Amino acid sequence: MVKEMEYEGMVYRPPSEAYSVIIQATIGCSHNKCTFCTMYKGDKFRIKKTDEIKKDIDDLRSYYPHIRRVFLADGDALIIKTKELKEIIQYINEIIPECERIGIYASPTSVKLKTLEELKELKSIGLDIAYMGLESGNDEVLNKVNKGNTSEEIVEAGKKLRLAGISLSVTVISGLGGKDLWRQHAIDSAKAINEMNPEYLGLLTLMVNPGTSLYDQVQSGQFSILTPIEVAEETLLLIEELDVDNCVFRSNHASNYVSLSGTLNQDREKLIKQLKSALRGEVHFKDDEMRRF
Repeated sequence: MVKEMEYEGMVYRPPSEAYSVIIQATIGCSHNKCTFCTMYKGDKFRIKKTDEIKKDIDDLRSYYPHIRRVFLADGDALIIKTKELKEIIQYINEIIPECERIGIYASPTSVKLKTLEELKELKSIGLDIAYMGLESGNDEVLNKVNKGNTSEEIVEAGKKLRLAGISLSVTVISGLGGKDLWRQHAIDSAKAINEMNPEYLGLLTLMVNPGTSLYDQVQSGQFSILTPIEVAEETLLLIEELDVDNCVFRSNHASNYVSLSGTLNQDREKLIKQLKSALRGEVHFKDDEMRRF
């Protein structure tokens, strides 16, 4: 009987990495201060020793006869020093030669710490895609949720990854501006996305969970959550403002009220039509009890 892979704490991965094997190269998140996030709250951030990671790769090889994709977790594994990260990727190539794609979580900070040449070298040996949270393109929203970066810093990081040839997947969170900043959130997020022109764009919808600072703000009346209709209106404005080239768009996460998918700009009118249909009451919004982060 095959022994299951052992992970430390809760492990998260992007929806598109559902069929990837996960290698836990870091524990937790290097920032871990966002007001809305419950991920990694019980974990003290650390980078695993390279020998530990290599052993995990050996274990995975013994568990699975064929591995198409590998994802390097936890939050922000790109923060690993380039020398060690190269050694890890090269070991994946050696032990899992059939691997077709290696993905990783990145942050604006970890991208900034690496030179363009280092990122290009990581791409050349097999780092194919990086997932980075924009969350919002509006600096007031980013400051309120304690993201730790400005919109400009996030955009520059995204452009740097793209220039290095690493595919970029960006996440935006609907409703993150609340009722006060929803319009600025939509317009500025679209502006930031347009500047980065990522290959992939994922749109989640805000979920406020107990134990977060944002939950306390909601309870005290400092933050007002958008209704499903208001989320749809915000999403409509975002899509109307987007101008990207061949970007795979997904808003079909468990947190979303309405499921949307397409490629932008090609499918803009289809997506707008779906949202307007939802606003007319012709499409059912997912019940809150059925939403998951």
